[in-house]
Amino acid sequence: MDRALWGFVARRLLGAIPLLLGVTLISFLLTVYFGPDKTWDLVGLNPTQAEVEQIREQLGYDRALPERYVEFLLDLATLDLGHVEATGERVTEVLRRTIPVSLMLLLPGLVLGTVLALLLAMLAAWYRGRWLDRLITGVSATGMSLSFLVIIIGFQLIFGVGLGWFPVRGWVVDDFGDYLRHIAVPTLAFVFVSLGYNTRFFRAVMVNELSSDQVMNARAFGASPFSLMINNVLGNALLPILTRVMFSVPPILITGSLLIESHFSIPGVGRVTYEAILSGDQALLMAVVSLSSVLYVLALTLTDLLCRCADPRLRSL
Repeated sequence: MDRALWGFVARRLLGAIPLLLGVTLISFLLTVYFGPDKTWDLVGLNPTQAEVEQIREQLGYDRALPERYVEFLLDLATLDLGHVEATGERVTEVLRRTIPVSLMLLLPGLVLGTVLALLLAMLAAWYRGRWLDRLITGVSATGMSLSFLVIIIGFQLIFGVGLGWFPVRGWVVDDFGDYLRHIAVPTLAFVFVSLGYNTRFFRAVMVNELSSDQVMNARAFGASPFSLMINNVLGNALLPILTRVMFSVPPILITGSLLIESHFSIPGVGRVTYEAILSGDQALLMAVVSLSSVLYVLALTLTDLLCRCADPRLRSL
C-alpha cells in the first residue's frame, strides 16, 4: 500500500470520528440518559430517601451528562461494556459467544443470495424487455413485497412442519450435517428476501452499463455474451455492487437478524438483542448499537479503499 493510499485511509478514519461521536451520543441519550430509570427496580418497598440516593449514586445517575458520556466512551474504547442485567455475564463474553453463531447462520445466505442475484441480474439485463426479464423482475418484486415474517413462517410450515425435512427451532450442531440441516430453512428465507432487492438493484446497474460506449464497441467487435457480461458489464458495475455487498456485512456481524434468530430460536446476536430490547438491558443494547455504528464506519472506509483499488480513476481523488 503506497503512501497516498495510507493518507487516504487516515483521512477517512479521522473524518469518521465526528460521525462516531454523534452516533454514540444520540444512542447514549436515547438509551441511557433518557432511558428507563433503574432506581425503582433495585430499591425495596417503601425506600427511604437515603436508600434512593445511594442506588442512584451506584448507577451513576447523580453525575453530569458529559462525565457519564466520556466514561461511556472510555469503556467502549477498552471494550469494557458492562454486564448483562439478567445473568450478570459480561457483555463482551455474550458477544464473543453469539457473533460466531450469527456468522455461521447468515453468511451462507449472504454469499448465496449475492451470487444468485448477480446471475439473475445478468440474465435479466441481457434479455431486458423479454419474457425472461419480466419473469425475473416479477419474482424479485414478489420477494420485495412479501413480509420477511410471512416468508419465515411460510418456509417453517413448508419445510419443517409439512415436509419435515429440516428442523425449524433450536441450534444443536454436532457435525457438518447438523449445521447444514439447521441453516437450510433460514438460508432459504434470507436468500428469497435478499434476491428481490439485490436482483433489481444489480439489474438496473447492468442495464445502464449495457448502454455504455465501451460495451457497444465490444459488441461491435464480436465479443461473446459471456465475455461481454463478465469483463465489460460486471467489471464496470463492480463499484456499486461492491458498495451494496459491503454494507450488508455489519448488520450480519453485530445485529444478526432479529426475526430469523428469534423465530428459529438460534442463540446469535440477533436473538440476544431482541431479548435485550424486551427486558430493557441498557448495557447490551448500548454495546450492540455502538459497535454497529463503529462497524458501519469501518465498512464505509474499507469500501472506499476497495473501490479505489478496483478503479484506478479514483486514486487521484
